[in-house]
Amino acid sequence: MRWLDDGPIWLIGCGNMAGAMLRRWLGAGLPPSQVTVIRPSGVEPAPEVRTLDRLPEGEAAPRLLLLGVKPQKLDEVAPDVAKAVGPETLLVSILAGTSLGALWQRFPTAGAIVRAMPNTPVALGRGVVLLHGQAGERHEALENLLAPLGSSEWLNDEHIFDAASALTASGPAFVFRFISAMAAAGAALGVEPAQALRLALGTADGAAGLARGSGESPDQLAERVASVGGMTRKGLDVLDEEGALVRLITRTMQAAERRARELAEQTR
Repeated sequence: MRWLDDGPIWLIGCGNMAGAMLRRWLGAGLPPSQVTVIRPSGVEPAPEVRTLDRLPEGEAAPRLLLLGVKPQKLDEVAPDVAKAVGPETLLVSILAGTSLGALWQRFPTAGAIVRAMPNTPVALGRGVVLLHGQAGERHEALENLLAPLGSSEWLNDEHIFDAASALTASGPAFVFRFISAMAAAGAALGVEPAQALRLALGTADGAAGLARGSGESPDQLAERVASVGGMTRKGLDVLDEEGALVRLITRTMQAAERRARELAEQTR
């Protein structure tokens, strides 16, 4: 696997998401010697990875710079980061709500800028990474780098990036809540709580695999389970009444999208 022409990779910030991405890359064979992490704490996120508490001076610009600080910190780090990037640098930002235009405004000397939004299952190599921008001649190398994380989806229209992020980046949290609710409901019906959680987790895992691999839509699969007059049909009637579940999830995702737009206003 080509790791961006074997050039240096810098991570600016290494919180939960960037750290999960880094550990996955290292597990897939990325040499630790190729990586430099810059974070205020200076704490090494993984063995043998060079970790600094400030940007190095007098070094060649990185081939890839992953920008992983909190959006509210962008203007604090941007002046120094802008001095470190060059025409050979592909800058990939995982900052929520931070537009491509806002990034180009702060890093005009970068060779290319791509906006990315991964989700937490990248830690298992089963994540989804949203992408927007132009990687130019580095497109294939970037996709190679992202491959160990799961699947990548390029979005042509940046206007839908926040909505898609509400689905993919926030989505795992919503799924976790649904699993927890299933377990709690099972416990309320008399199943021992720990067992109810195991059953809910196993059911969600199997259902997701079936939905991915069957070739049928989730709605079609639901109908296959729900025989007329059966217990599943009675349960679906509650979820489907006046579109209750769809309305709830729509409101949930709208709230997440609104917050992304608020963050975008702060980083214009």
